[in-house]
Amino acid sequence: MSPEPRNRDPEYCFRSPLEDHPTLPNRPPKCPWKKDLHKTEQSPHGKWDWKPSDGKILPSILKAVGNTPLVKMNKIPKAENIECEIYGKCEFMNPGGSIKERMLIRCIEDAEKCGTLKPGMTIIETTSGNTGIALAWVCAIKDYKCIIVLPDKSSKEKEDIMKAFGATVVRVPMGEPDISENGKYGKTHYLHKTTPNSIILDQFSNPSNAVAHYDVTAEEIYYQCDGQVDMIVIAAGTGGTMTGIGRKFKEISPNTIIIGADPYSSKFAQPDKINETNVKFSEVEGIGDTIIPTICDRTNIDKWYKLYDIESLNVARRLIKEEGLLVGLSSGVIMAGALKAVKEYNLGKGKKVVVVLPDGTRNYLTKFIVDQWMEQRKLLPAVNTRNHWWWDI
Repeated sequence: MSPEPRNRDPEYCFRSPLEDHPTLPNRPPKCPWKKDLHKTEQSPHGKWDWKPSDGKILPSILKAVGNTPLVKMNKIPKAENIECEIYGKCEFMNPGGSIKERMLIRCIEDAEKCGTLKPGMTIIETTSGNTGIALAWVCAIKDYKCIIVLPDKSSKEKEDIMKAFGATVVRVPMGEPDISENGKYGKTHYLHKTTPNSIILDQFSNPSNAVAHYDVTAEEIYYQCDGQVDMIVIAAGTGGTMTGIGRKFKEISPNTIIIGADPYSSKFAQPDKINETNVKFSEVEGIGDTIIPTICDRTNIDKWYKLYDIESLNVARRLIKEEGLLVGLSSGVIMAGALKAVKEYNLGKGKKVVVVLPDGTRNYLTKFIVDQWMEQRKLLPAVNTRNHWWWDI
């Protein structure tokens, strides 16, 4: 069951700078609060208390978000000669299909408490898809209107699901400067300015994004592992999951190794030189970017691993086929990074590794699970199923 919120200090109510003019959401964060520096002070962003699900009837589907299963992987570790225990945090089993529902509910309910979001308003957001689905889902339940600005790269399945929830979807072309008229942030700002009674939640700068994972997701993982988590592997799109989980674990379990997984073409990884590559495009949706969002705190990451699509997408297919986990593209990147990290750190018997699996297969039914799609992009070897004599000429 979802946690119950406590009151939030109005002084820290968030308002997106995009509401004033289109800017890249990569400004330095303003909030100086950290638990290790402010031991006697509570977080100014309020707190949601988490408790395990009691399995009883829920008053709303919104209360089904969170308390996702932590599942032991068996076949892949054995095939890779890995002796430690690897667990998948199955965020794709949230009602809307991804980890993004956690932060969307937090962002919306914090905005409601602050008075910046009122009944009848329209919420506008740019997203690669999972946030858009989560937003459309929550808006359908809470009776808000929503407009989603979606890059052309994002799958048709995502757009169709958003529309099924009643969202308006506006596509923007890849390659446009982000704050230009047809760029994702420029278009979002234009829609806000021309849509009466609207608000931009701004997942890239909104502290409620990271706090949702600090208060709840991290606590779930710690509880499910009985306090022993030797390694966590995560990735960043907005950086909310990474920031929230990373900060909480450095406080409650400082010996936990925090690993970041990042697709080539992205600039999240550190040191910066490991991002240098000729790869300019990744098929992966939802994680990675060339700017570092305001809420993304990378200081808690102990080591980064860069992944090519051919590694990540094939590992995602293995998670489906070998472990029965209906994961998506981002999950493949994170699991591929986990396999590298576990081997490099030489984690043996008795060690526990948690891999956060943020997205599900549903959003990619015409993409990486289709052999022909993989073959066309040279991510799988093409198979001559009809034995044509001219196949290898």
